[in-house]
Amino acid sequence: MIVFTDLDGTLLDHDSYSWRAAKPAMARLGANGIPLIFNSSKTAAEISELQSMMGLRGPFIAENGAAVVIPAGCLGNAEEEVVHVGRSYEEVVRTILVQRESGAQFRSFDDLSAEQVASLTRLTVTEAARAKQRLATVPLVWDGTEEELAQFRAALELEGLKLVQGGRFWHAMGTFDKAEGARFLLKRYQEHFGEEPIVTIALGDSPNDQCMLEAADVPVVIRGVNSDQVQLPSSRHAMRSLKPGPEGWNECVLNLLFEYGYQ
Repeated sequence: MIVFTDLDGTLLDHDSYSWRAAKPAMARLGANGIPLIFNSSKTAAEISELQSMMGLRGPFIAENGAAVVIPAGCLGNAEEEVVHVGRSYEEVVRTILVQRESGAQFRSFDDLSAEQVASLTRLTVTEAARAKQRLATVPLVWDGTEEELAQFRAALELEGLKLVQGGRFWHAMGTFDKAEGARFLLKRYQEHFGEEPIVTIALGDSPNDQCMLEAADVPVVIRGVNSDQVQLPSSRHAMRSLKPGPEGWNECVLNLLFEYGYQ
């Protein structure tokens, strides 16, 4: 079994970023040797720091699938491995700036200082600085109308980019998604541990988790700000949490571990 999880609004509380309520299920995963793979819009710098705070060490997927990071000592790697997917950050920025010249109204992370990002997210300034260390995706705040947003989205699609809604921001990015990173890591785990079938569980709370959820054996939608916009895949094991954020995450993971026979 492998568990892929979104972070903001899913494993982490939407407002406080606390994962305290999920600790029992996280401990149970660790005790059973089940990999917990973070698959988030957060940057590699943010996820590495979060893993350190949680006492975890393992592969993860950053920026909605833009990069897969396998630390040294994991999956047989002697050194850290970073696999990049899709368009570069610079390419995405150039494209959205052309749209700004045509009237698109937004503020990207490049427009905002670490202090301003902190005020929008309730992160500390140091944490916000890590959030600005981007590899391939551009978070932005949309300041225009819904009609203008649709026009902006269509213009990006013509340039081979897409606009995805996360828990707090829109993300301009290439045509990759969270499912690609999950499939890549699943293949690596299968190569490392053998070809026996591995059950995959995925948990998320917003539209940018849709592809990851659809690619999993057991998709779990965690109740949150945008969770009603997530379509539950037609899977026998698909579920929605009753509680939001880490409380719902904890309850669903514990239930699934019990269902699959883990103590």
